[in-house]
Amino acid sequence: MVKVILKKGRDESLKRFHPWVFSGAIAQITGNPAEGDIVSVYSAEGNFLAAGHYQIGSIAVRVLSFDSDVLAPDFWEIMLNRALQVRIAAGLAQNGETVTNCYRLVHGEGDNLPGLIIDYYAGVCVMQAHSVGMFRAKKQICEALKKVYGDSLKAVYDKSSGTAPFKAGLDLVDGYLYKAEGFDDSEQVVLENGNKFLVNWTEGQKTGFFLDQRENRNLVARYAKGRNVLNLFCYTGGFSIYALNAGAKHVDSVDSSRKAMDMVDRNVALNGFDSTRHTSYCDDAIEFVKKAPADKYDLMIVDPPAFAKHRGALNNALRAYQRLNAAAISRVAPGGFVFTFSCSQVVDKEAFALAVFSAAAQAGRSVRILDRLNQPADHSVNIYHPEGEYLKGLLLYVE
Repeated sequence: MVKVILKKGRDESLKRFHPWVFSGAIAQITGNPAEGDIVSVYSAEGNFLAAGHYQIGSIAVRVLSFDSDVLAPDFWEIMLNRALQVRIAAGLAQNGETVTNCYRLVHGEGDNLPGLIIDYYAGVCVMQAHSVGMFRAKKQICEALKKVYGDSLKAVYDKSSGTAPFKAGLDLVDGYLYKAEGFDDSEQVVLENGNKFLVNWTEGQKTGFFLDQRENRNLVARYAKGRNVLNLFCYTGGFSIYALNAGAKHVDSVDSSRKAMDMVDRNVALNGFDSTRHTSYCDDAIEFVKKAPADKYDLMIVDPPAFAKHRGALNNALRAYQRLNAAAISRVAPGGFVFTFSCSQVVDKEAFALAVFSAAAQAGRSVRILDRLNQPADHSVNIYHPEGEYLKGLLLYVE
């Protein structure tokens, strides 16, 4: 294995089990590793520290193990089994799966597999590699999934074309790595807390569904009964279905994607709701809320896509969050609720809360924070990698 030797005194983060080695910490590389190769990392004193995928960039090594077991033939099976045990312990992956049968199996660094995402949809695993190393290991990962799930595994679909770094020689074409005999679907009906959703992993965003809002959707259901609900940036209608199932008087769902809105309508029909209780709008969500009649909605969900994907966009993103939330807070009915979120990793909780505070001041309303919201158990955060905590939200009460 190629050796990556660190500069003197630059091994402290690895001793604290942080899973990244930055290029600036490296003193020497013995050999000529290709991107995605597994390399071993040593201190300046020659002590073994970790092993992981080598890559070209500011993060030079993504650590897979702090032991020397990374090349063991059953490594992937062991790691995926560990991840599954966490989901079982959290009550998400259980025999029968009669209430919830979709969850995130692997959440990158949160499951000590940096660069890998695997979402499970009622027997179908959808994989996204965010690094060359994980992309190159996809067939091994697929074989391990077959061993972990056994006969219950229907398919493994690789959807890495939009996430794996573009490199010459990588065949970045999405497709099935495995299909059980007789399986020929591109979408699946899944259950989430008893609610039914159609998931299309070939054409949908990300892996087909936003599993990270499961518990926050459940919280919306607690407040939705008898209310007029506006779901902005609704995608395929996750929050809308929960609100309707909880007894919302009426729900308006808004998204700029026609494909998403068509799926919302299909999900409404799938759950058997009266179409008079729901209206779909294919529109710009920000413009829609700005033009919404004052006091029409007494519960709003504001769940935009990431406004900042890198630190250079942070200030513009914070201004965008402020403008969007000011519009929502100013239009919600007195005594209404606003569930507002940011999934931008570079926007921390404090910065987001300050943006929402500024929005409330701009709107001139009396606002209380009733709850602080985050990502669920299957999107776990490695305690040694706090950067993995990306989803944050606030439940606001507006007088």
